[in-house]
Amino acid sequence: MTASRRITALATLGLLAMTAVWGSTFVLIKDVVARMPVADFLAVRFAIAALVMLLLFARPVLRLGRRQVARGLLLGVVYGAGQLLQTWGLSLIAPSVSGFATGMYVVFTPILAMLLLRQRMAGVVWLAVLLSTAGLALLSLNGVSVDLGVWLTLASAALYALHIVGLGHWSRKGEAFGLSAVQMMAIALVCLLATAPHGPMLPPDHSAWFAVLYMALIAGAGAMLMQTWAQSHLPATRAAIVMTTEPVFAAAFAVALGSDMLGWRMVVGGGLILAAMYLVELMPRRGEGSGELPAEAAHHEV
Repeated sequence: MTASRRITALATLGLLAMTAVWGSTFVLIKDVVARMPVADFLAVRFAIAALVMLLLFARPVLRLGRRQVARGLLLGVVYGAGQLLQTWGLSLIAPSVSGFATGMYVVFTPILAMLLLRQRMAGVVWLAVLLSTAGLALLSLNGVSVDLGVWLTLASAALYALHIVGLGHWSRKGEAFGLSAVQMMAIALVCLLATAPHGPMLPPDHSAWFAVLYMALIAGAGAMLMQTWAQSHLPATRAAIVMTTEPVFAAAFAVALGSDMLGWRMVVGGGLILAAMYLVELMPRRGEGSGELPAEAAHHEV
């Protein structure tokens, strides 16, 4: 295996680990937001994550040029707005429908990559997108009506796709620490503004604090760092398809913790998502036939 293939494999495994962490958080989030407002939860979570990252990575932040700092702030604002729209939509619709609508970033990502970056997509990419979407639908949907909550969540998915495309285009090798910290500061600011004028309410008890700290440090700072590093080595659409394994992990945790039963929809839906990931895993071996620019080629100045 060549060095570049090893790095690609490590980046893919890193994204898988990140989505596994995200999948483990659904039970924690559901419990905490039942006891404190969603915007306050997000503000406290991301403020802690931003503070920790700034303390740890102050030097990498200072080494970033003005252009990269501006890009990091813009990416953070986009991601923060997506978080607020997603949680607002979640308050109006069922979590399963929210999971499907959010996962539609797997469709929006290649479309935005074509429109904004003029990247070409091969048929195998669109096949993987189709398989991922079908898998998400089987995992998440059991009858759905399109209302305001769905539209808000779809808007958040479009913003997540824009963040994935932008991060894949602007992330540079060796800048993951600094760029992650700048993004987290912008996310925290967006979420803090959403709690105005009263400011964020703090978690009400020890268990809520534990959940918030886990979400801030592991599922927040750690995940952003991993995504930023991995996307400096992977094309945006490939990253998006790998990240759709999140509902598979969420379902697995739900079954393991006894809060859900293993059914055929879960097995088939998860299988389709894993099949899509397998297809994108074959892309590096197809060389130029992959139909999508490699991560390095996509990193030209704009």
